[in-house]
Amino acid sequence: MKTIASYIKVYKGSAIIALLLMVVELIVELLQPLIMGIIIDRGVLKQDLSAVAGWGGLLLGLSLLAFTAGITNSFFAANVSQGVAHNVRKDMFQRIQYFFPTQLQTYSLSTLLTRMTSDVTQLQSLLFMAMRIMLRAPLFILFGLVMAFVVEPDLALILLLVVPLLLGCMIIVMTKGVKRFRSVQVKLDQVNHVIRENLFNMRLVKAYDRGDFEQQQFQEANGPLRKANTKALRLMETTMPMIMFGMNVSLIVILWFGSYQLNGGGTQPGEVVSVLNYGMRIMFSFGVFSFLIMLFSRGRASISRIESILKEQKGEQGQKQTAAYQAGDVTFHNVSFSYPTRTSYPALKNISFTVRQGEMLGILGETGAGKTTLAQLIPRLYGPTSGQITFAETNSDELDVTEIRDKVGVVPQEAHLFSGTVRENLLWGNPEGTEEDLRQSTMDAGIYEFIKALPKGFDTKIGQKGVNFSGGQKQRICIARALMKKPDVLILDDSTSALDAKTESEILRKLSRLPYTVFIIAQKISSVKEADQLLLLHEGEVQGIGTHNELLTNNPFYQTLYESQQQKGAGNYVENSY
Repeated sequence: MKTIASYIKVYKGSAIIALLLMVVELIVELLQPLIMGIIIDRGVLKQDLSAVAGWGGLLLGLSLLAFTAGITNSFFAANVSQGVAHNVRKDMFQRIQYFFPTQLQTYSLSTLLTRMTSDVTQLQSLLFMAMRIMLRAPLFILFGLVMAFVVEPDLALILLLVVPLLLGCMIIVMTKGVKRFRSVQVKLDQVNHVIRENLFNMRLVKAYDRGDFEQQQFQEANGPLRKANTKALRLMETTMPMIMFGMNVSLIVILWFGSYQLNGGGTQPGEVVSVLNYGMRIMFSFGVFSFLIMLFSRGRASISRIESILKEQKGEQGQKQTAAYQAGDVTFHNVSFSYPTRTSYPALKNISFTVRQGEMLGILGETGAGKTTLAQLIPRLYGPTSGQITFAETNSDELDVTEIRDKVGVVPQEAHLFSGTVRENLLWGNPEGTEEDLRQSTMDAGIYEFIKALPKGFDTKIGQKGVNFSGGQKQRICIARALMKKPDVLILDDSTSALDAKTESEILRKLSRLPYTVFIIAQKISSVKEADQLLLLHEGEVQGIGTHNELLTNNPFYQTLYESQQQKGAGNYVENSY
């Protein structure tokens, strides 16, 4: 709660005003039964209309004051709850942007979505109700008892015996409720995961006619959510009937003893009415309190999930620059790397090589050889487990990670386009890019003529995930996006696989003429044979490095690979040939 409290402090002015207005409502509510008793004793029973008018006018004025305070309280409470939710959501999103990949592996995409939407909404509702009525309900129970004792101690003693028992029961329910609603949010994560996966792969589901299977998968996630929610709500709903029964019994007992005291002359009718009124309002406050406990249980579970994100290590954002980046050779010095989830199975083992500035390095190897892992170490998406990577002889750990990534252009295996126009996707690589930059980068990527022929050219809208473009077109747009950065280092992670041989060859020829240090990961030798060097990987280890001719002459691994692809056709992939 300390983390959330720091957000509330930003709006402490509005929060204080809201709480003060709530106190005004509470005071009025506490005075109303007392004034009603006075009206009965001094006005109704004595047939004194002036007393009825005087005290009735006071009651009406207080009611108008409470009404005004309530309306104003809602305004300030909404300002606090909406503001805190906005800032929490913003900071969560910002924190996630700077997560290390290892941190992203801790949280699934579905749970991150749930925490930034459903959990923040629960927090927002909790804060609003806290300043609106949450404190008023328990405070009225406490001070209502005090006022009942002020009016008639003997009758108030009955309330004193019942109320603590009911409060104890509600506290027990609240403790269990937090745990159960936390389970509900976890189940909601699982439902969101199934929905997200299904929607993102809808075409595949239809192509394989797996709709029934997906329905079953959804039901397997949706069923436990229903059961968990039902279990939590049943627990919360049992409290209200229990409270109503306890309070009604106490009211009957008050009426019973009040009638004896009225007959004995020791108690005034207005006093009995006042105590009964306090008892009924306490019962109503317990009803509100029951609802608030459910809200608190949900909110507390959500707050713990939100804080787990906000308390995560700041990651890359917190790393400071200790050396200036300079363009130059990229060198791996005995680099090894293991994923946190598979520490006993290194993805890379003692990798050493140097790529001169402006050279092109082709990386070959079967699936799982460590090609993509190696590429991810260059822009420091991961850090080496041991060894070091240098840029112009400067250890990458000494450089600001944002500066490294500003100089590294990456085209990943999956060609991903964002919603928007072609222009917006290209400028995503360089927001300051000019029309000439757009033209040149798309020409180098072999996609300029295609874009130019579109009805709206660069301003053509792209469907979700680039659904209205072919795989090859999306790959070339992604390459152009990376070229827009004018990077020192360009990484192509099997990003020409959807291109025909002629287009691929033409693009690589153009790239070889650009002043970039290029890393090309490929499955086909034909894609990288013209590179300055080829790096062969097998199970995370270097099997050879050299030019195509050198490896073809001296390296058995490469010879086997080459012969296999020649026999089966240049289109065969590495994993099918070794």
